[in-house]
Amino acid sequence: MLTRISDWTAKALLAFSATLAFLLSFLVVADVVGRTVFSHPVKGTPEIVSMSIVIICFLQASYAIRSGGMLHVDVIPGLLPARLRESLGAFGCVLGVAFFAVVLYGGIEPLQHAWGSNEYEGEGALRIPTWPARLAVMVGAGLAALDYVLAGLVHVRAAARRTAGR
Repeated sequence: MLTRISDWTAKALLAFSATLAFLLSFLVVADVVGRTVFSHPVKGTPEIVSMSIVIICFLQASYAIRSGGMLHVDVIPGLLPARLRESLGAFGCVLGVAFFAVVLYGGIEPLQHAWGSNEYEGEGALRIPTWPARLAVMVGAGLAALDYVLAGLVHVRAAARRTAGR
């Protein structure tokens, strides 16, 4: 059940991130055209793009883990016996959980500060609040850690099956 919910959430966040990236491309084109043709760039484009990239990256992390698209090396584990390969995969998942747990823990105070102090990025005509990007980091890191836990359990089960089947 948890796996199905995680899959659905990862796909929904992927769709949201892809839509945001698609819309962001129109903003960048409008900024370039405005800058070159009219000598008037779209105000706030650098701030919007920088915040959106963070949001896009962290909201897609869960899907990358679920689909097996995170960076990993195949050569060395491919030379190992199946049980050791699964154990190494489980250890990698523990490291992934640890990494995203640190990101999650480290993001609590900045999110609280951004929310409580109305922290903004940018100056002048367009100021972008930072809390949505900080919240996306927290949500993405939490889901990524959960997905690494689920993937780690799959590796542990596979290693146990290979031991029992031997």
